[in-house]
Amino acid sequence: MKYRELGNTGLMVSEIGMGCEGFAEDGCKMTKTLFDLAEARGVNYFDLYTSNPGVRRAVGDALAGRREKFYIQSHICSIWQDGQYKRTRDVAESRAGFDEMMKLLRTDYLDVGMIHYCDALSDWEEIEKGGILDYAKELKAAGRVRHIGLSSHNPEVALKAVESGAIEVLMFSVNPAS
Repeated sequence: MKYRELGNTGLMVSEIGMGCEGFAEDGCKMTKTLFDLAEARGVNYFDLYTSNPGVRRAVGDALAGRREKFYIQSHICSIWQDGQYKRTRDVAESRAGFDEMMKLLRTDYLDVGMIHYCDALSDWEEIEKGGILDYAKELKAAGRVRHIGLSSHNPEVALKAVESGAIEVLMFSVNPAS
């Protein structure tokens, strides 16, 4: 496996990472096996976008005894409500979702706390001025998040976020088929 520095974070991550969204499709039965295979092949970076508590618990179980072998990127503002995913910009909901996630993952920190899914300039303004960015900075100051990230599909939003100086990791979808 080849490794690269993730931006200017100092994290040396595998060129191939693992997404966890699909783990729920089989009731999370393959989660530990997939982490075993990732570790054996040198994959050390994964993204946990889903707020599904079953997936988060299964990932926490799979990480038991080997947390330090993986860099965790997981999403702030992605919560589970009434049995389904919800994106939120409410700080209280985000706090509760983050605390639940950390408990289920059985870890004290995330390597990258990704502010979830920001595709409109008005949404970035809400994040920046409505408390979410301050909350992410609070998590970083407390050591619960090592680096702050943002996921987006909009180049204009991504540029504004990066120009803020607060965003250290940008997750930007690129579709080579378009």
